[in-house]
Amino acid sequence: MLTAHHVVAVAVIAITALAALAGGLAYRRAREPGALVSNLLALAQTLLVAQVGLGLLLLSDHRRAAHRLHYAYGTLALAAVLAPWLYAPEEPRRRLAWFGGATLVAAMLAARAYMTSS
Repeated sequence: MLTAHHVVAVAVIAITALAALAGGLAYRRAREPGALVSNLLALAQTLLVAQVGLGLLLLSDHRRAAHRLHYAYGTLALAAVLAPWLYAPEEPRRRLAWFGGATLVAAMLAARAYMTSS
């Protein structure tokens, strides 16, 4: 289970960074984002939910991270990527900026969580 948590962590960092980059590029081009951008953002959210789920399974097995900040960074990464669902404006271009920016914040928090895992 710990190995799966580490593998998914690397995937989370890579996909969230890629999704944030794709969202930023789509926003900058001032066009309607394609299916690729939408799917990357959705994949980033799904991977973060899965990662937190794996972390909770590890906690239920009494396996704890070396640093308590690991839990804060993981929780904040999930909160960051889910926040636009509540607060993003309806206008599509601004909504994309919210989701892309939140995904970038989640990528940075996930990277920091990875650094505090050992």
